[in-house]
Amino acid sequence: MTRTALAPRFTGAGKIEFADHEYADPGPGQLLLSVQANALCGTDRHQYFDGSSVVPGHEAAGTVLLTGEGTSTPVGTRGAVFLMDYCGECRSCKYGATNQCFAKRADMGFSHDGGYGPYELVHESNFFPVTDDIEIGNATMLLDVMGTSTHALGRAALVRQDVESVYIAGAGPIGLGLTVMSKLTYGADVPVYISDVSRWRLDFAETFGAIPLLADDVSAAGHPDVAFDASGKESARRTALDIISKRGALICVGHGEGVTLNASDDLISPEHAVLGSEYFRYDEMPGNLAILSEHQELISRVISHRFPVEEISQAFRLFMAGETGKVVITQEGAS
Repeated sequence: MTRTALAPRFTGAGKIEFADHEYADPGPGQLLLSVQANALCGTDRHQYFDGSSVVPGHEAAGTVLLTGEGTSTPVGTRGAVFLMDYCGECRSCKYGATNQCFAKRADMGFSHDGGYGPYELVHESNFFPVTDDIEIGNATMLLDVMGTSTHALGRAALVRQDVESVYIAGAGPIGLGLTVMSKLTYGADVPVYISDVSRWRLDFAETFGAIPLLADDVSAAGHPDVAFDASGKESARRTALDIISKRGALICVGHGEGVTLNASDDLISPEHAVLGSEYFRYDEMPGNLAILSEHQELISRVISHRFPVEEISQAFRLFMAGETGKVVITQEGAS
């Protein structure tokens, strides 16, 4: 069976319309969610300006409405949706590296309908239940803000444990997530420097304990032990490599441009490490849920604005202007 409901349609050129959209009932191993929240992400930019054949939204949280054959999740369970519909059978998945699946079934919100609509059809395996103490909008923090950030911190820990200072390029939502999770991971006294071209974002990051730097004043960060690039800009990565300390690590988190390396000067002599960090592993979610439960008031402050789905166009205009933290679209939930 299918059901029809109004959902946002991204038609391109920054236009979002509402139109009827069909949603199928769950098949074997699937759940139909009543979506209640979905956070905006910079990656949505492409669909916002270029249009999308599916309903976007890859940071969704909601409640199980219907269950398919072979599932064990009760109707009424609240939770968040892991972006990557991983296969569970390949070498990466069996190792736990579900963010590196060789045979993904979907990227939710990109290849299949995501969370800006009233429903989302997901496999049970990429639905993560949350505890009752987590407000459903705050559950979206488990995804890009916490998940991507803590995974990047874990990547840094592979090559550098004695971290006494941190530098973050880009004070958007991922940069803010890295700020908060760095403070919780390394300790409140470890300085976290952050740069951006937006004065608003720098001021907002400062409220979380970051030391703000304009993009042309990064040298004030000294020689940080680890650097995270959340901007995706080649110039930012180059600057980070130039300032990190000996044995320092650059973790590239933001997709985008490249970086040119001189093996002797950039890697061998200073024993620098340059690592990529892609999203996060599903098995990291329980640990992040425990952190969110303990620090929900702090972490939820990364959400600067919440808009009902009817005002999604206004939300995107504000978000794209660069003067927000995380923005969350909310809806009451369909039945």
